[in-house]
Amino acid sequence: MAQSGDVILVIDAGTTSTRALAFAPDGAVLAVSQAEITQHYPRPGWVEHDADEIWRLTLGTLRQVVEEIGGPNRIAATGITNQRETVVAWDKESGKPLANAIVWQDRRTADACARLREAGHESEVQARTGLLLDPYFSATKMRWLIDNEEAVSEAARAGRLALGTVESWLVWKLTGGTHVSDASNASRTCLLPLAGKTWDKALCGLFGVPQAALAEVVDTHGELGVTAPDLLGRAIPITGMAGDQQAATIGQGCLSPGQTKATYGTGAFVLTNMGSEPPASNHRLLATVLSQSGGNRSYALEGSIFVAGSLVKWLRDSLGLVESADETEALARSIADSGGVVIVPALSGLGAPHWRPEARGTISGLSFSAGRAQIARAALEAMAHQTKDLAEAFAADGARWTELAIDGGMSANDWMAQDIADITGVPVARPQMVETTAQGAAMLAAAGCGLHSSLEDASSAMRGGLSRFTPEMAEEVRDMRLASWREAIAAVS
Repeated sequence: MAQSGDVILVIDAGTTSTRALAFAPDGAVLAVSQAEITQHYPRPGWVEHDADEIWRLTLGTLRQVVEEIGGPNRIAATGITNQRETVVAWDKESGKPLANAIVWQDRRTADACARLREAGHESEVQARTGLLLDPYFSATKMRWLIDNEEAVSEAARAGRLALGTVESWLVWKLTGGTHVSDASNASRTCLLPLAGKTWDKALCGLFGVPQAALAEVVDTHGELGVTAPDLLGRAIPITGMAGDQQAATIGQGCLSPGQTKATYGTGAFVLTNMGSEPPASNHRLLATVLSQSGGNRSYALEGSIFVAGSLVKWLRDSLGLVESADETEALARSIADSGGVVIVPALSGLGAPHWRPEARGTISGLSFSAGRAQIARAALEAMAHQTKDLAEAFAADGARWTELAIDGGMSANDWMAQDIADITGVPVARPQMVETTAQGAAMLAAAGCGLHSSLEDASSAMRGGLSRFTPEMAEEVRDMRLASWREAIAAVS
């Protein structure tokens, strides 16, 4: 593939912000531009984004980064990583969104999932797709839009409807009409069998999603599309795409079976590389596509926690208990323990391994001695407690962790990193650059355009050093913490 320069341009379209980054061939970040995405909460449990805003902000950050690095001729290729499961509906003719995007955190389709579950469909869906019947995934969101948004249903009847996750929407806008979805994102919809090359007719029928509205399923790296020349100054190949958690797994260098990473961002997500055979879970973990090249896939087991960094954001923005996320580490260190305060952060239900969309968050163990420090520490402790629940589920599925590679914005908190090691009893490693999601997209794009000869070579060239945290907590303290957590979880309704 012909290339102009040796810089990889990356779009990191997250839940709360969208960013553009420029990476050198050795993984160094040359420029970053970021813009915050407006969060819309029209009803309890509903979370929406304006897809047009995502596009406008993304294009603005891209143009700023291109200018900062000296122009488009320095760019070899573009990579994209994105918030997964979020659904956009748009008109194929006008290219305009037909409704607000329904975000992965949204719980409005809980009743639809319950009906499918009660009808006995969950075992079939899990066996074929590796996923459970939960509002988290894209298929029921797609159906909801068709049933409840007149513009969407009208476009569906007229054959003009396009449905896709965020990477699919951005590629459409970047290229002027290419409708593709990479296999890692497609595997999060409940419509793609783990071993299937494309969407399944029976699954589309089960969920009521018109297959004609869906994108072509493509590799995670290779020749995937080309940007329209007028957007960034010249046509730039798109050669890497992956959902944010798969990208972070690749960015952490978890390219061999058994290697495990945990990302602590808006939510928290643990993935273990399971190799080239589709895995199955008996303990309510998910199986997902990790990467695909030349049609050949690697897979992962995944545990998804819905609330992580968003808990600290809630403490800051809604309760006013902290002025910044960084303040939580100092507060946690200022006291010997949480004083019996336990937070179950089920603000948008409980994810793996509990899968209780109806659950609501609790703060228990409050007394007059509890204050900002105790609540802030309990919020951080909840990250370790949720991770421990997942560690037990992975071990039961035969994927016991020997080391946990962590990343994401929250992982920069040294106190939390140590607490995760202490509660899980597993050594923790953190890279110098904790935003490995974007780095993974850069690795995919670098391999996809030939800047590096393979994904393994890209990982070797672009990863930096590590900080390590080893378990130190006394066993009786760990047992006491876990007993309090389990009691709090059991009380959540």
